[in-house]
Amino acid sequence: QVQLVESGGGLVQTGGSLRLSCAASGSIFSINAMGWYRQAPGKQRELVTTITRGGSTNYADSVKGRFTISRDNAKNTVYLQMNSLKPEDTAVYFCNAVVHVLENYWGQGTQVTVSS
Repeated sequence: QVQLVESGGGLVQTGGSLRLSCAASGSIFSINAMGWYRQAPGKQRELVTTITRGGSTNYADSVKGRFTISRDNAKNTVYLQMNSLKPEDTAVYFCNAVVHVLENYWGQGTQVTVSS
């Protein structure tokens, strides 16, 4: 199994930046893709971005050009660099690791709040 721990959330003003980290441990070599999701109050959890084993990335339209997913394989860590933050980015951000469709893992979440 895989354990994920997120960090880096906080309170920022509109236009500010934040970098989230997701440290993975356990059966690291079984992971085929990782990503970031977010969930705002009253809303469904939504996909923000993903990165595959081969390095392909995907971004939600709402964050394209502002957010960047990256990884440091030596540290078993995935990052989410968030720039030009907007109030609508306010949510709990969750790290996700996919082994296959029937086996995935979630971190505990980290709160990101963007003030007007």
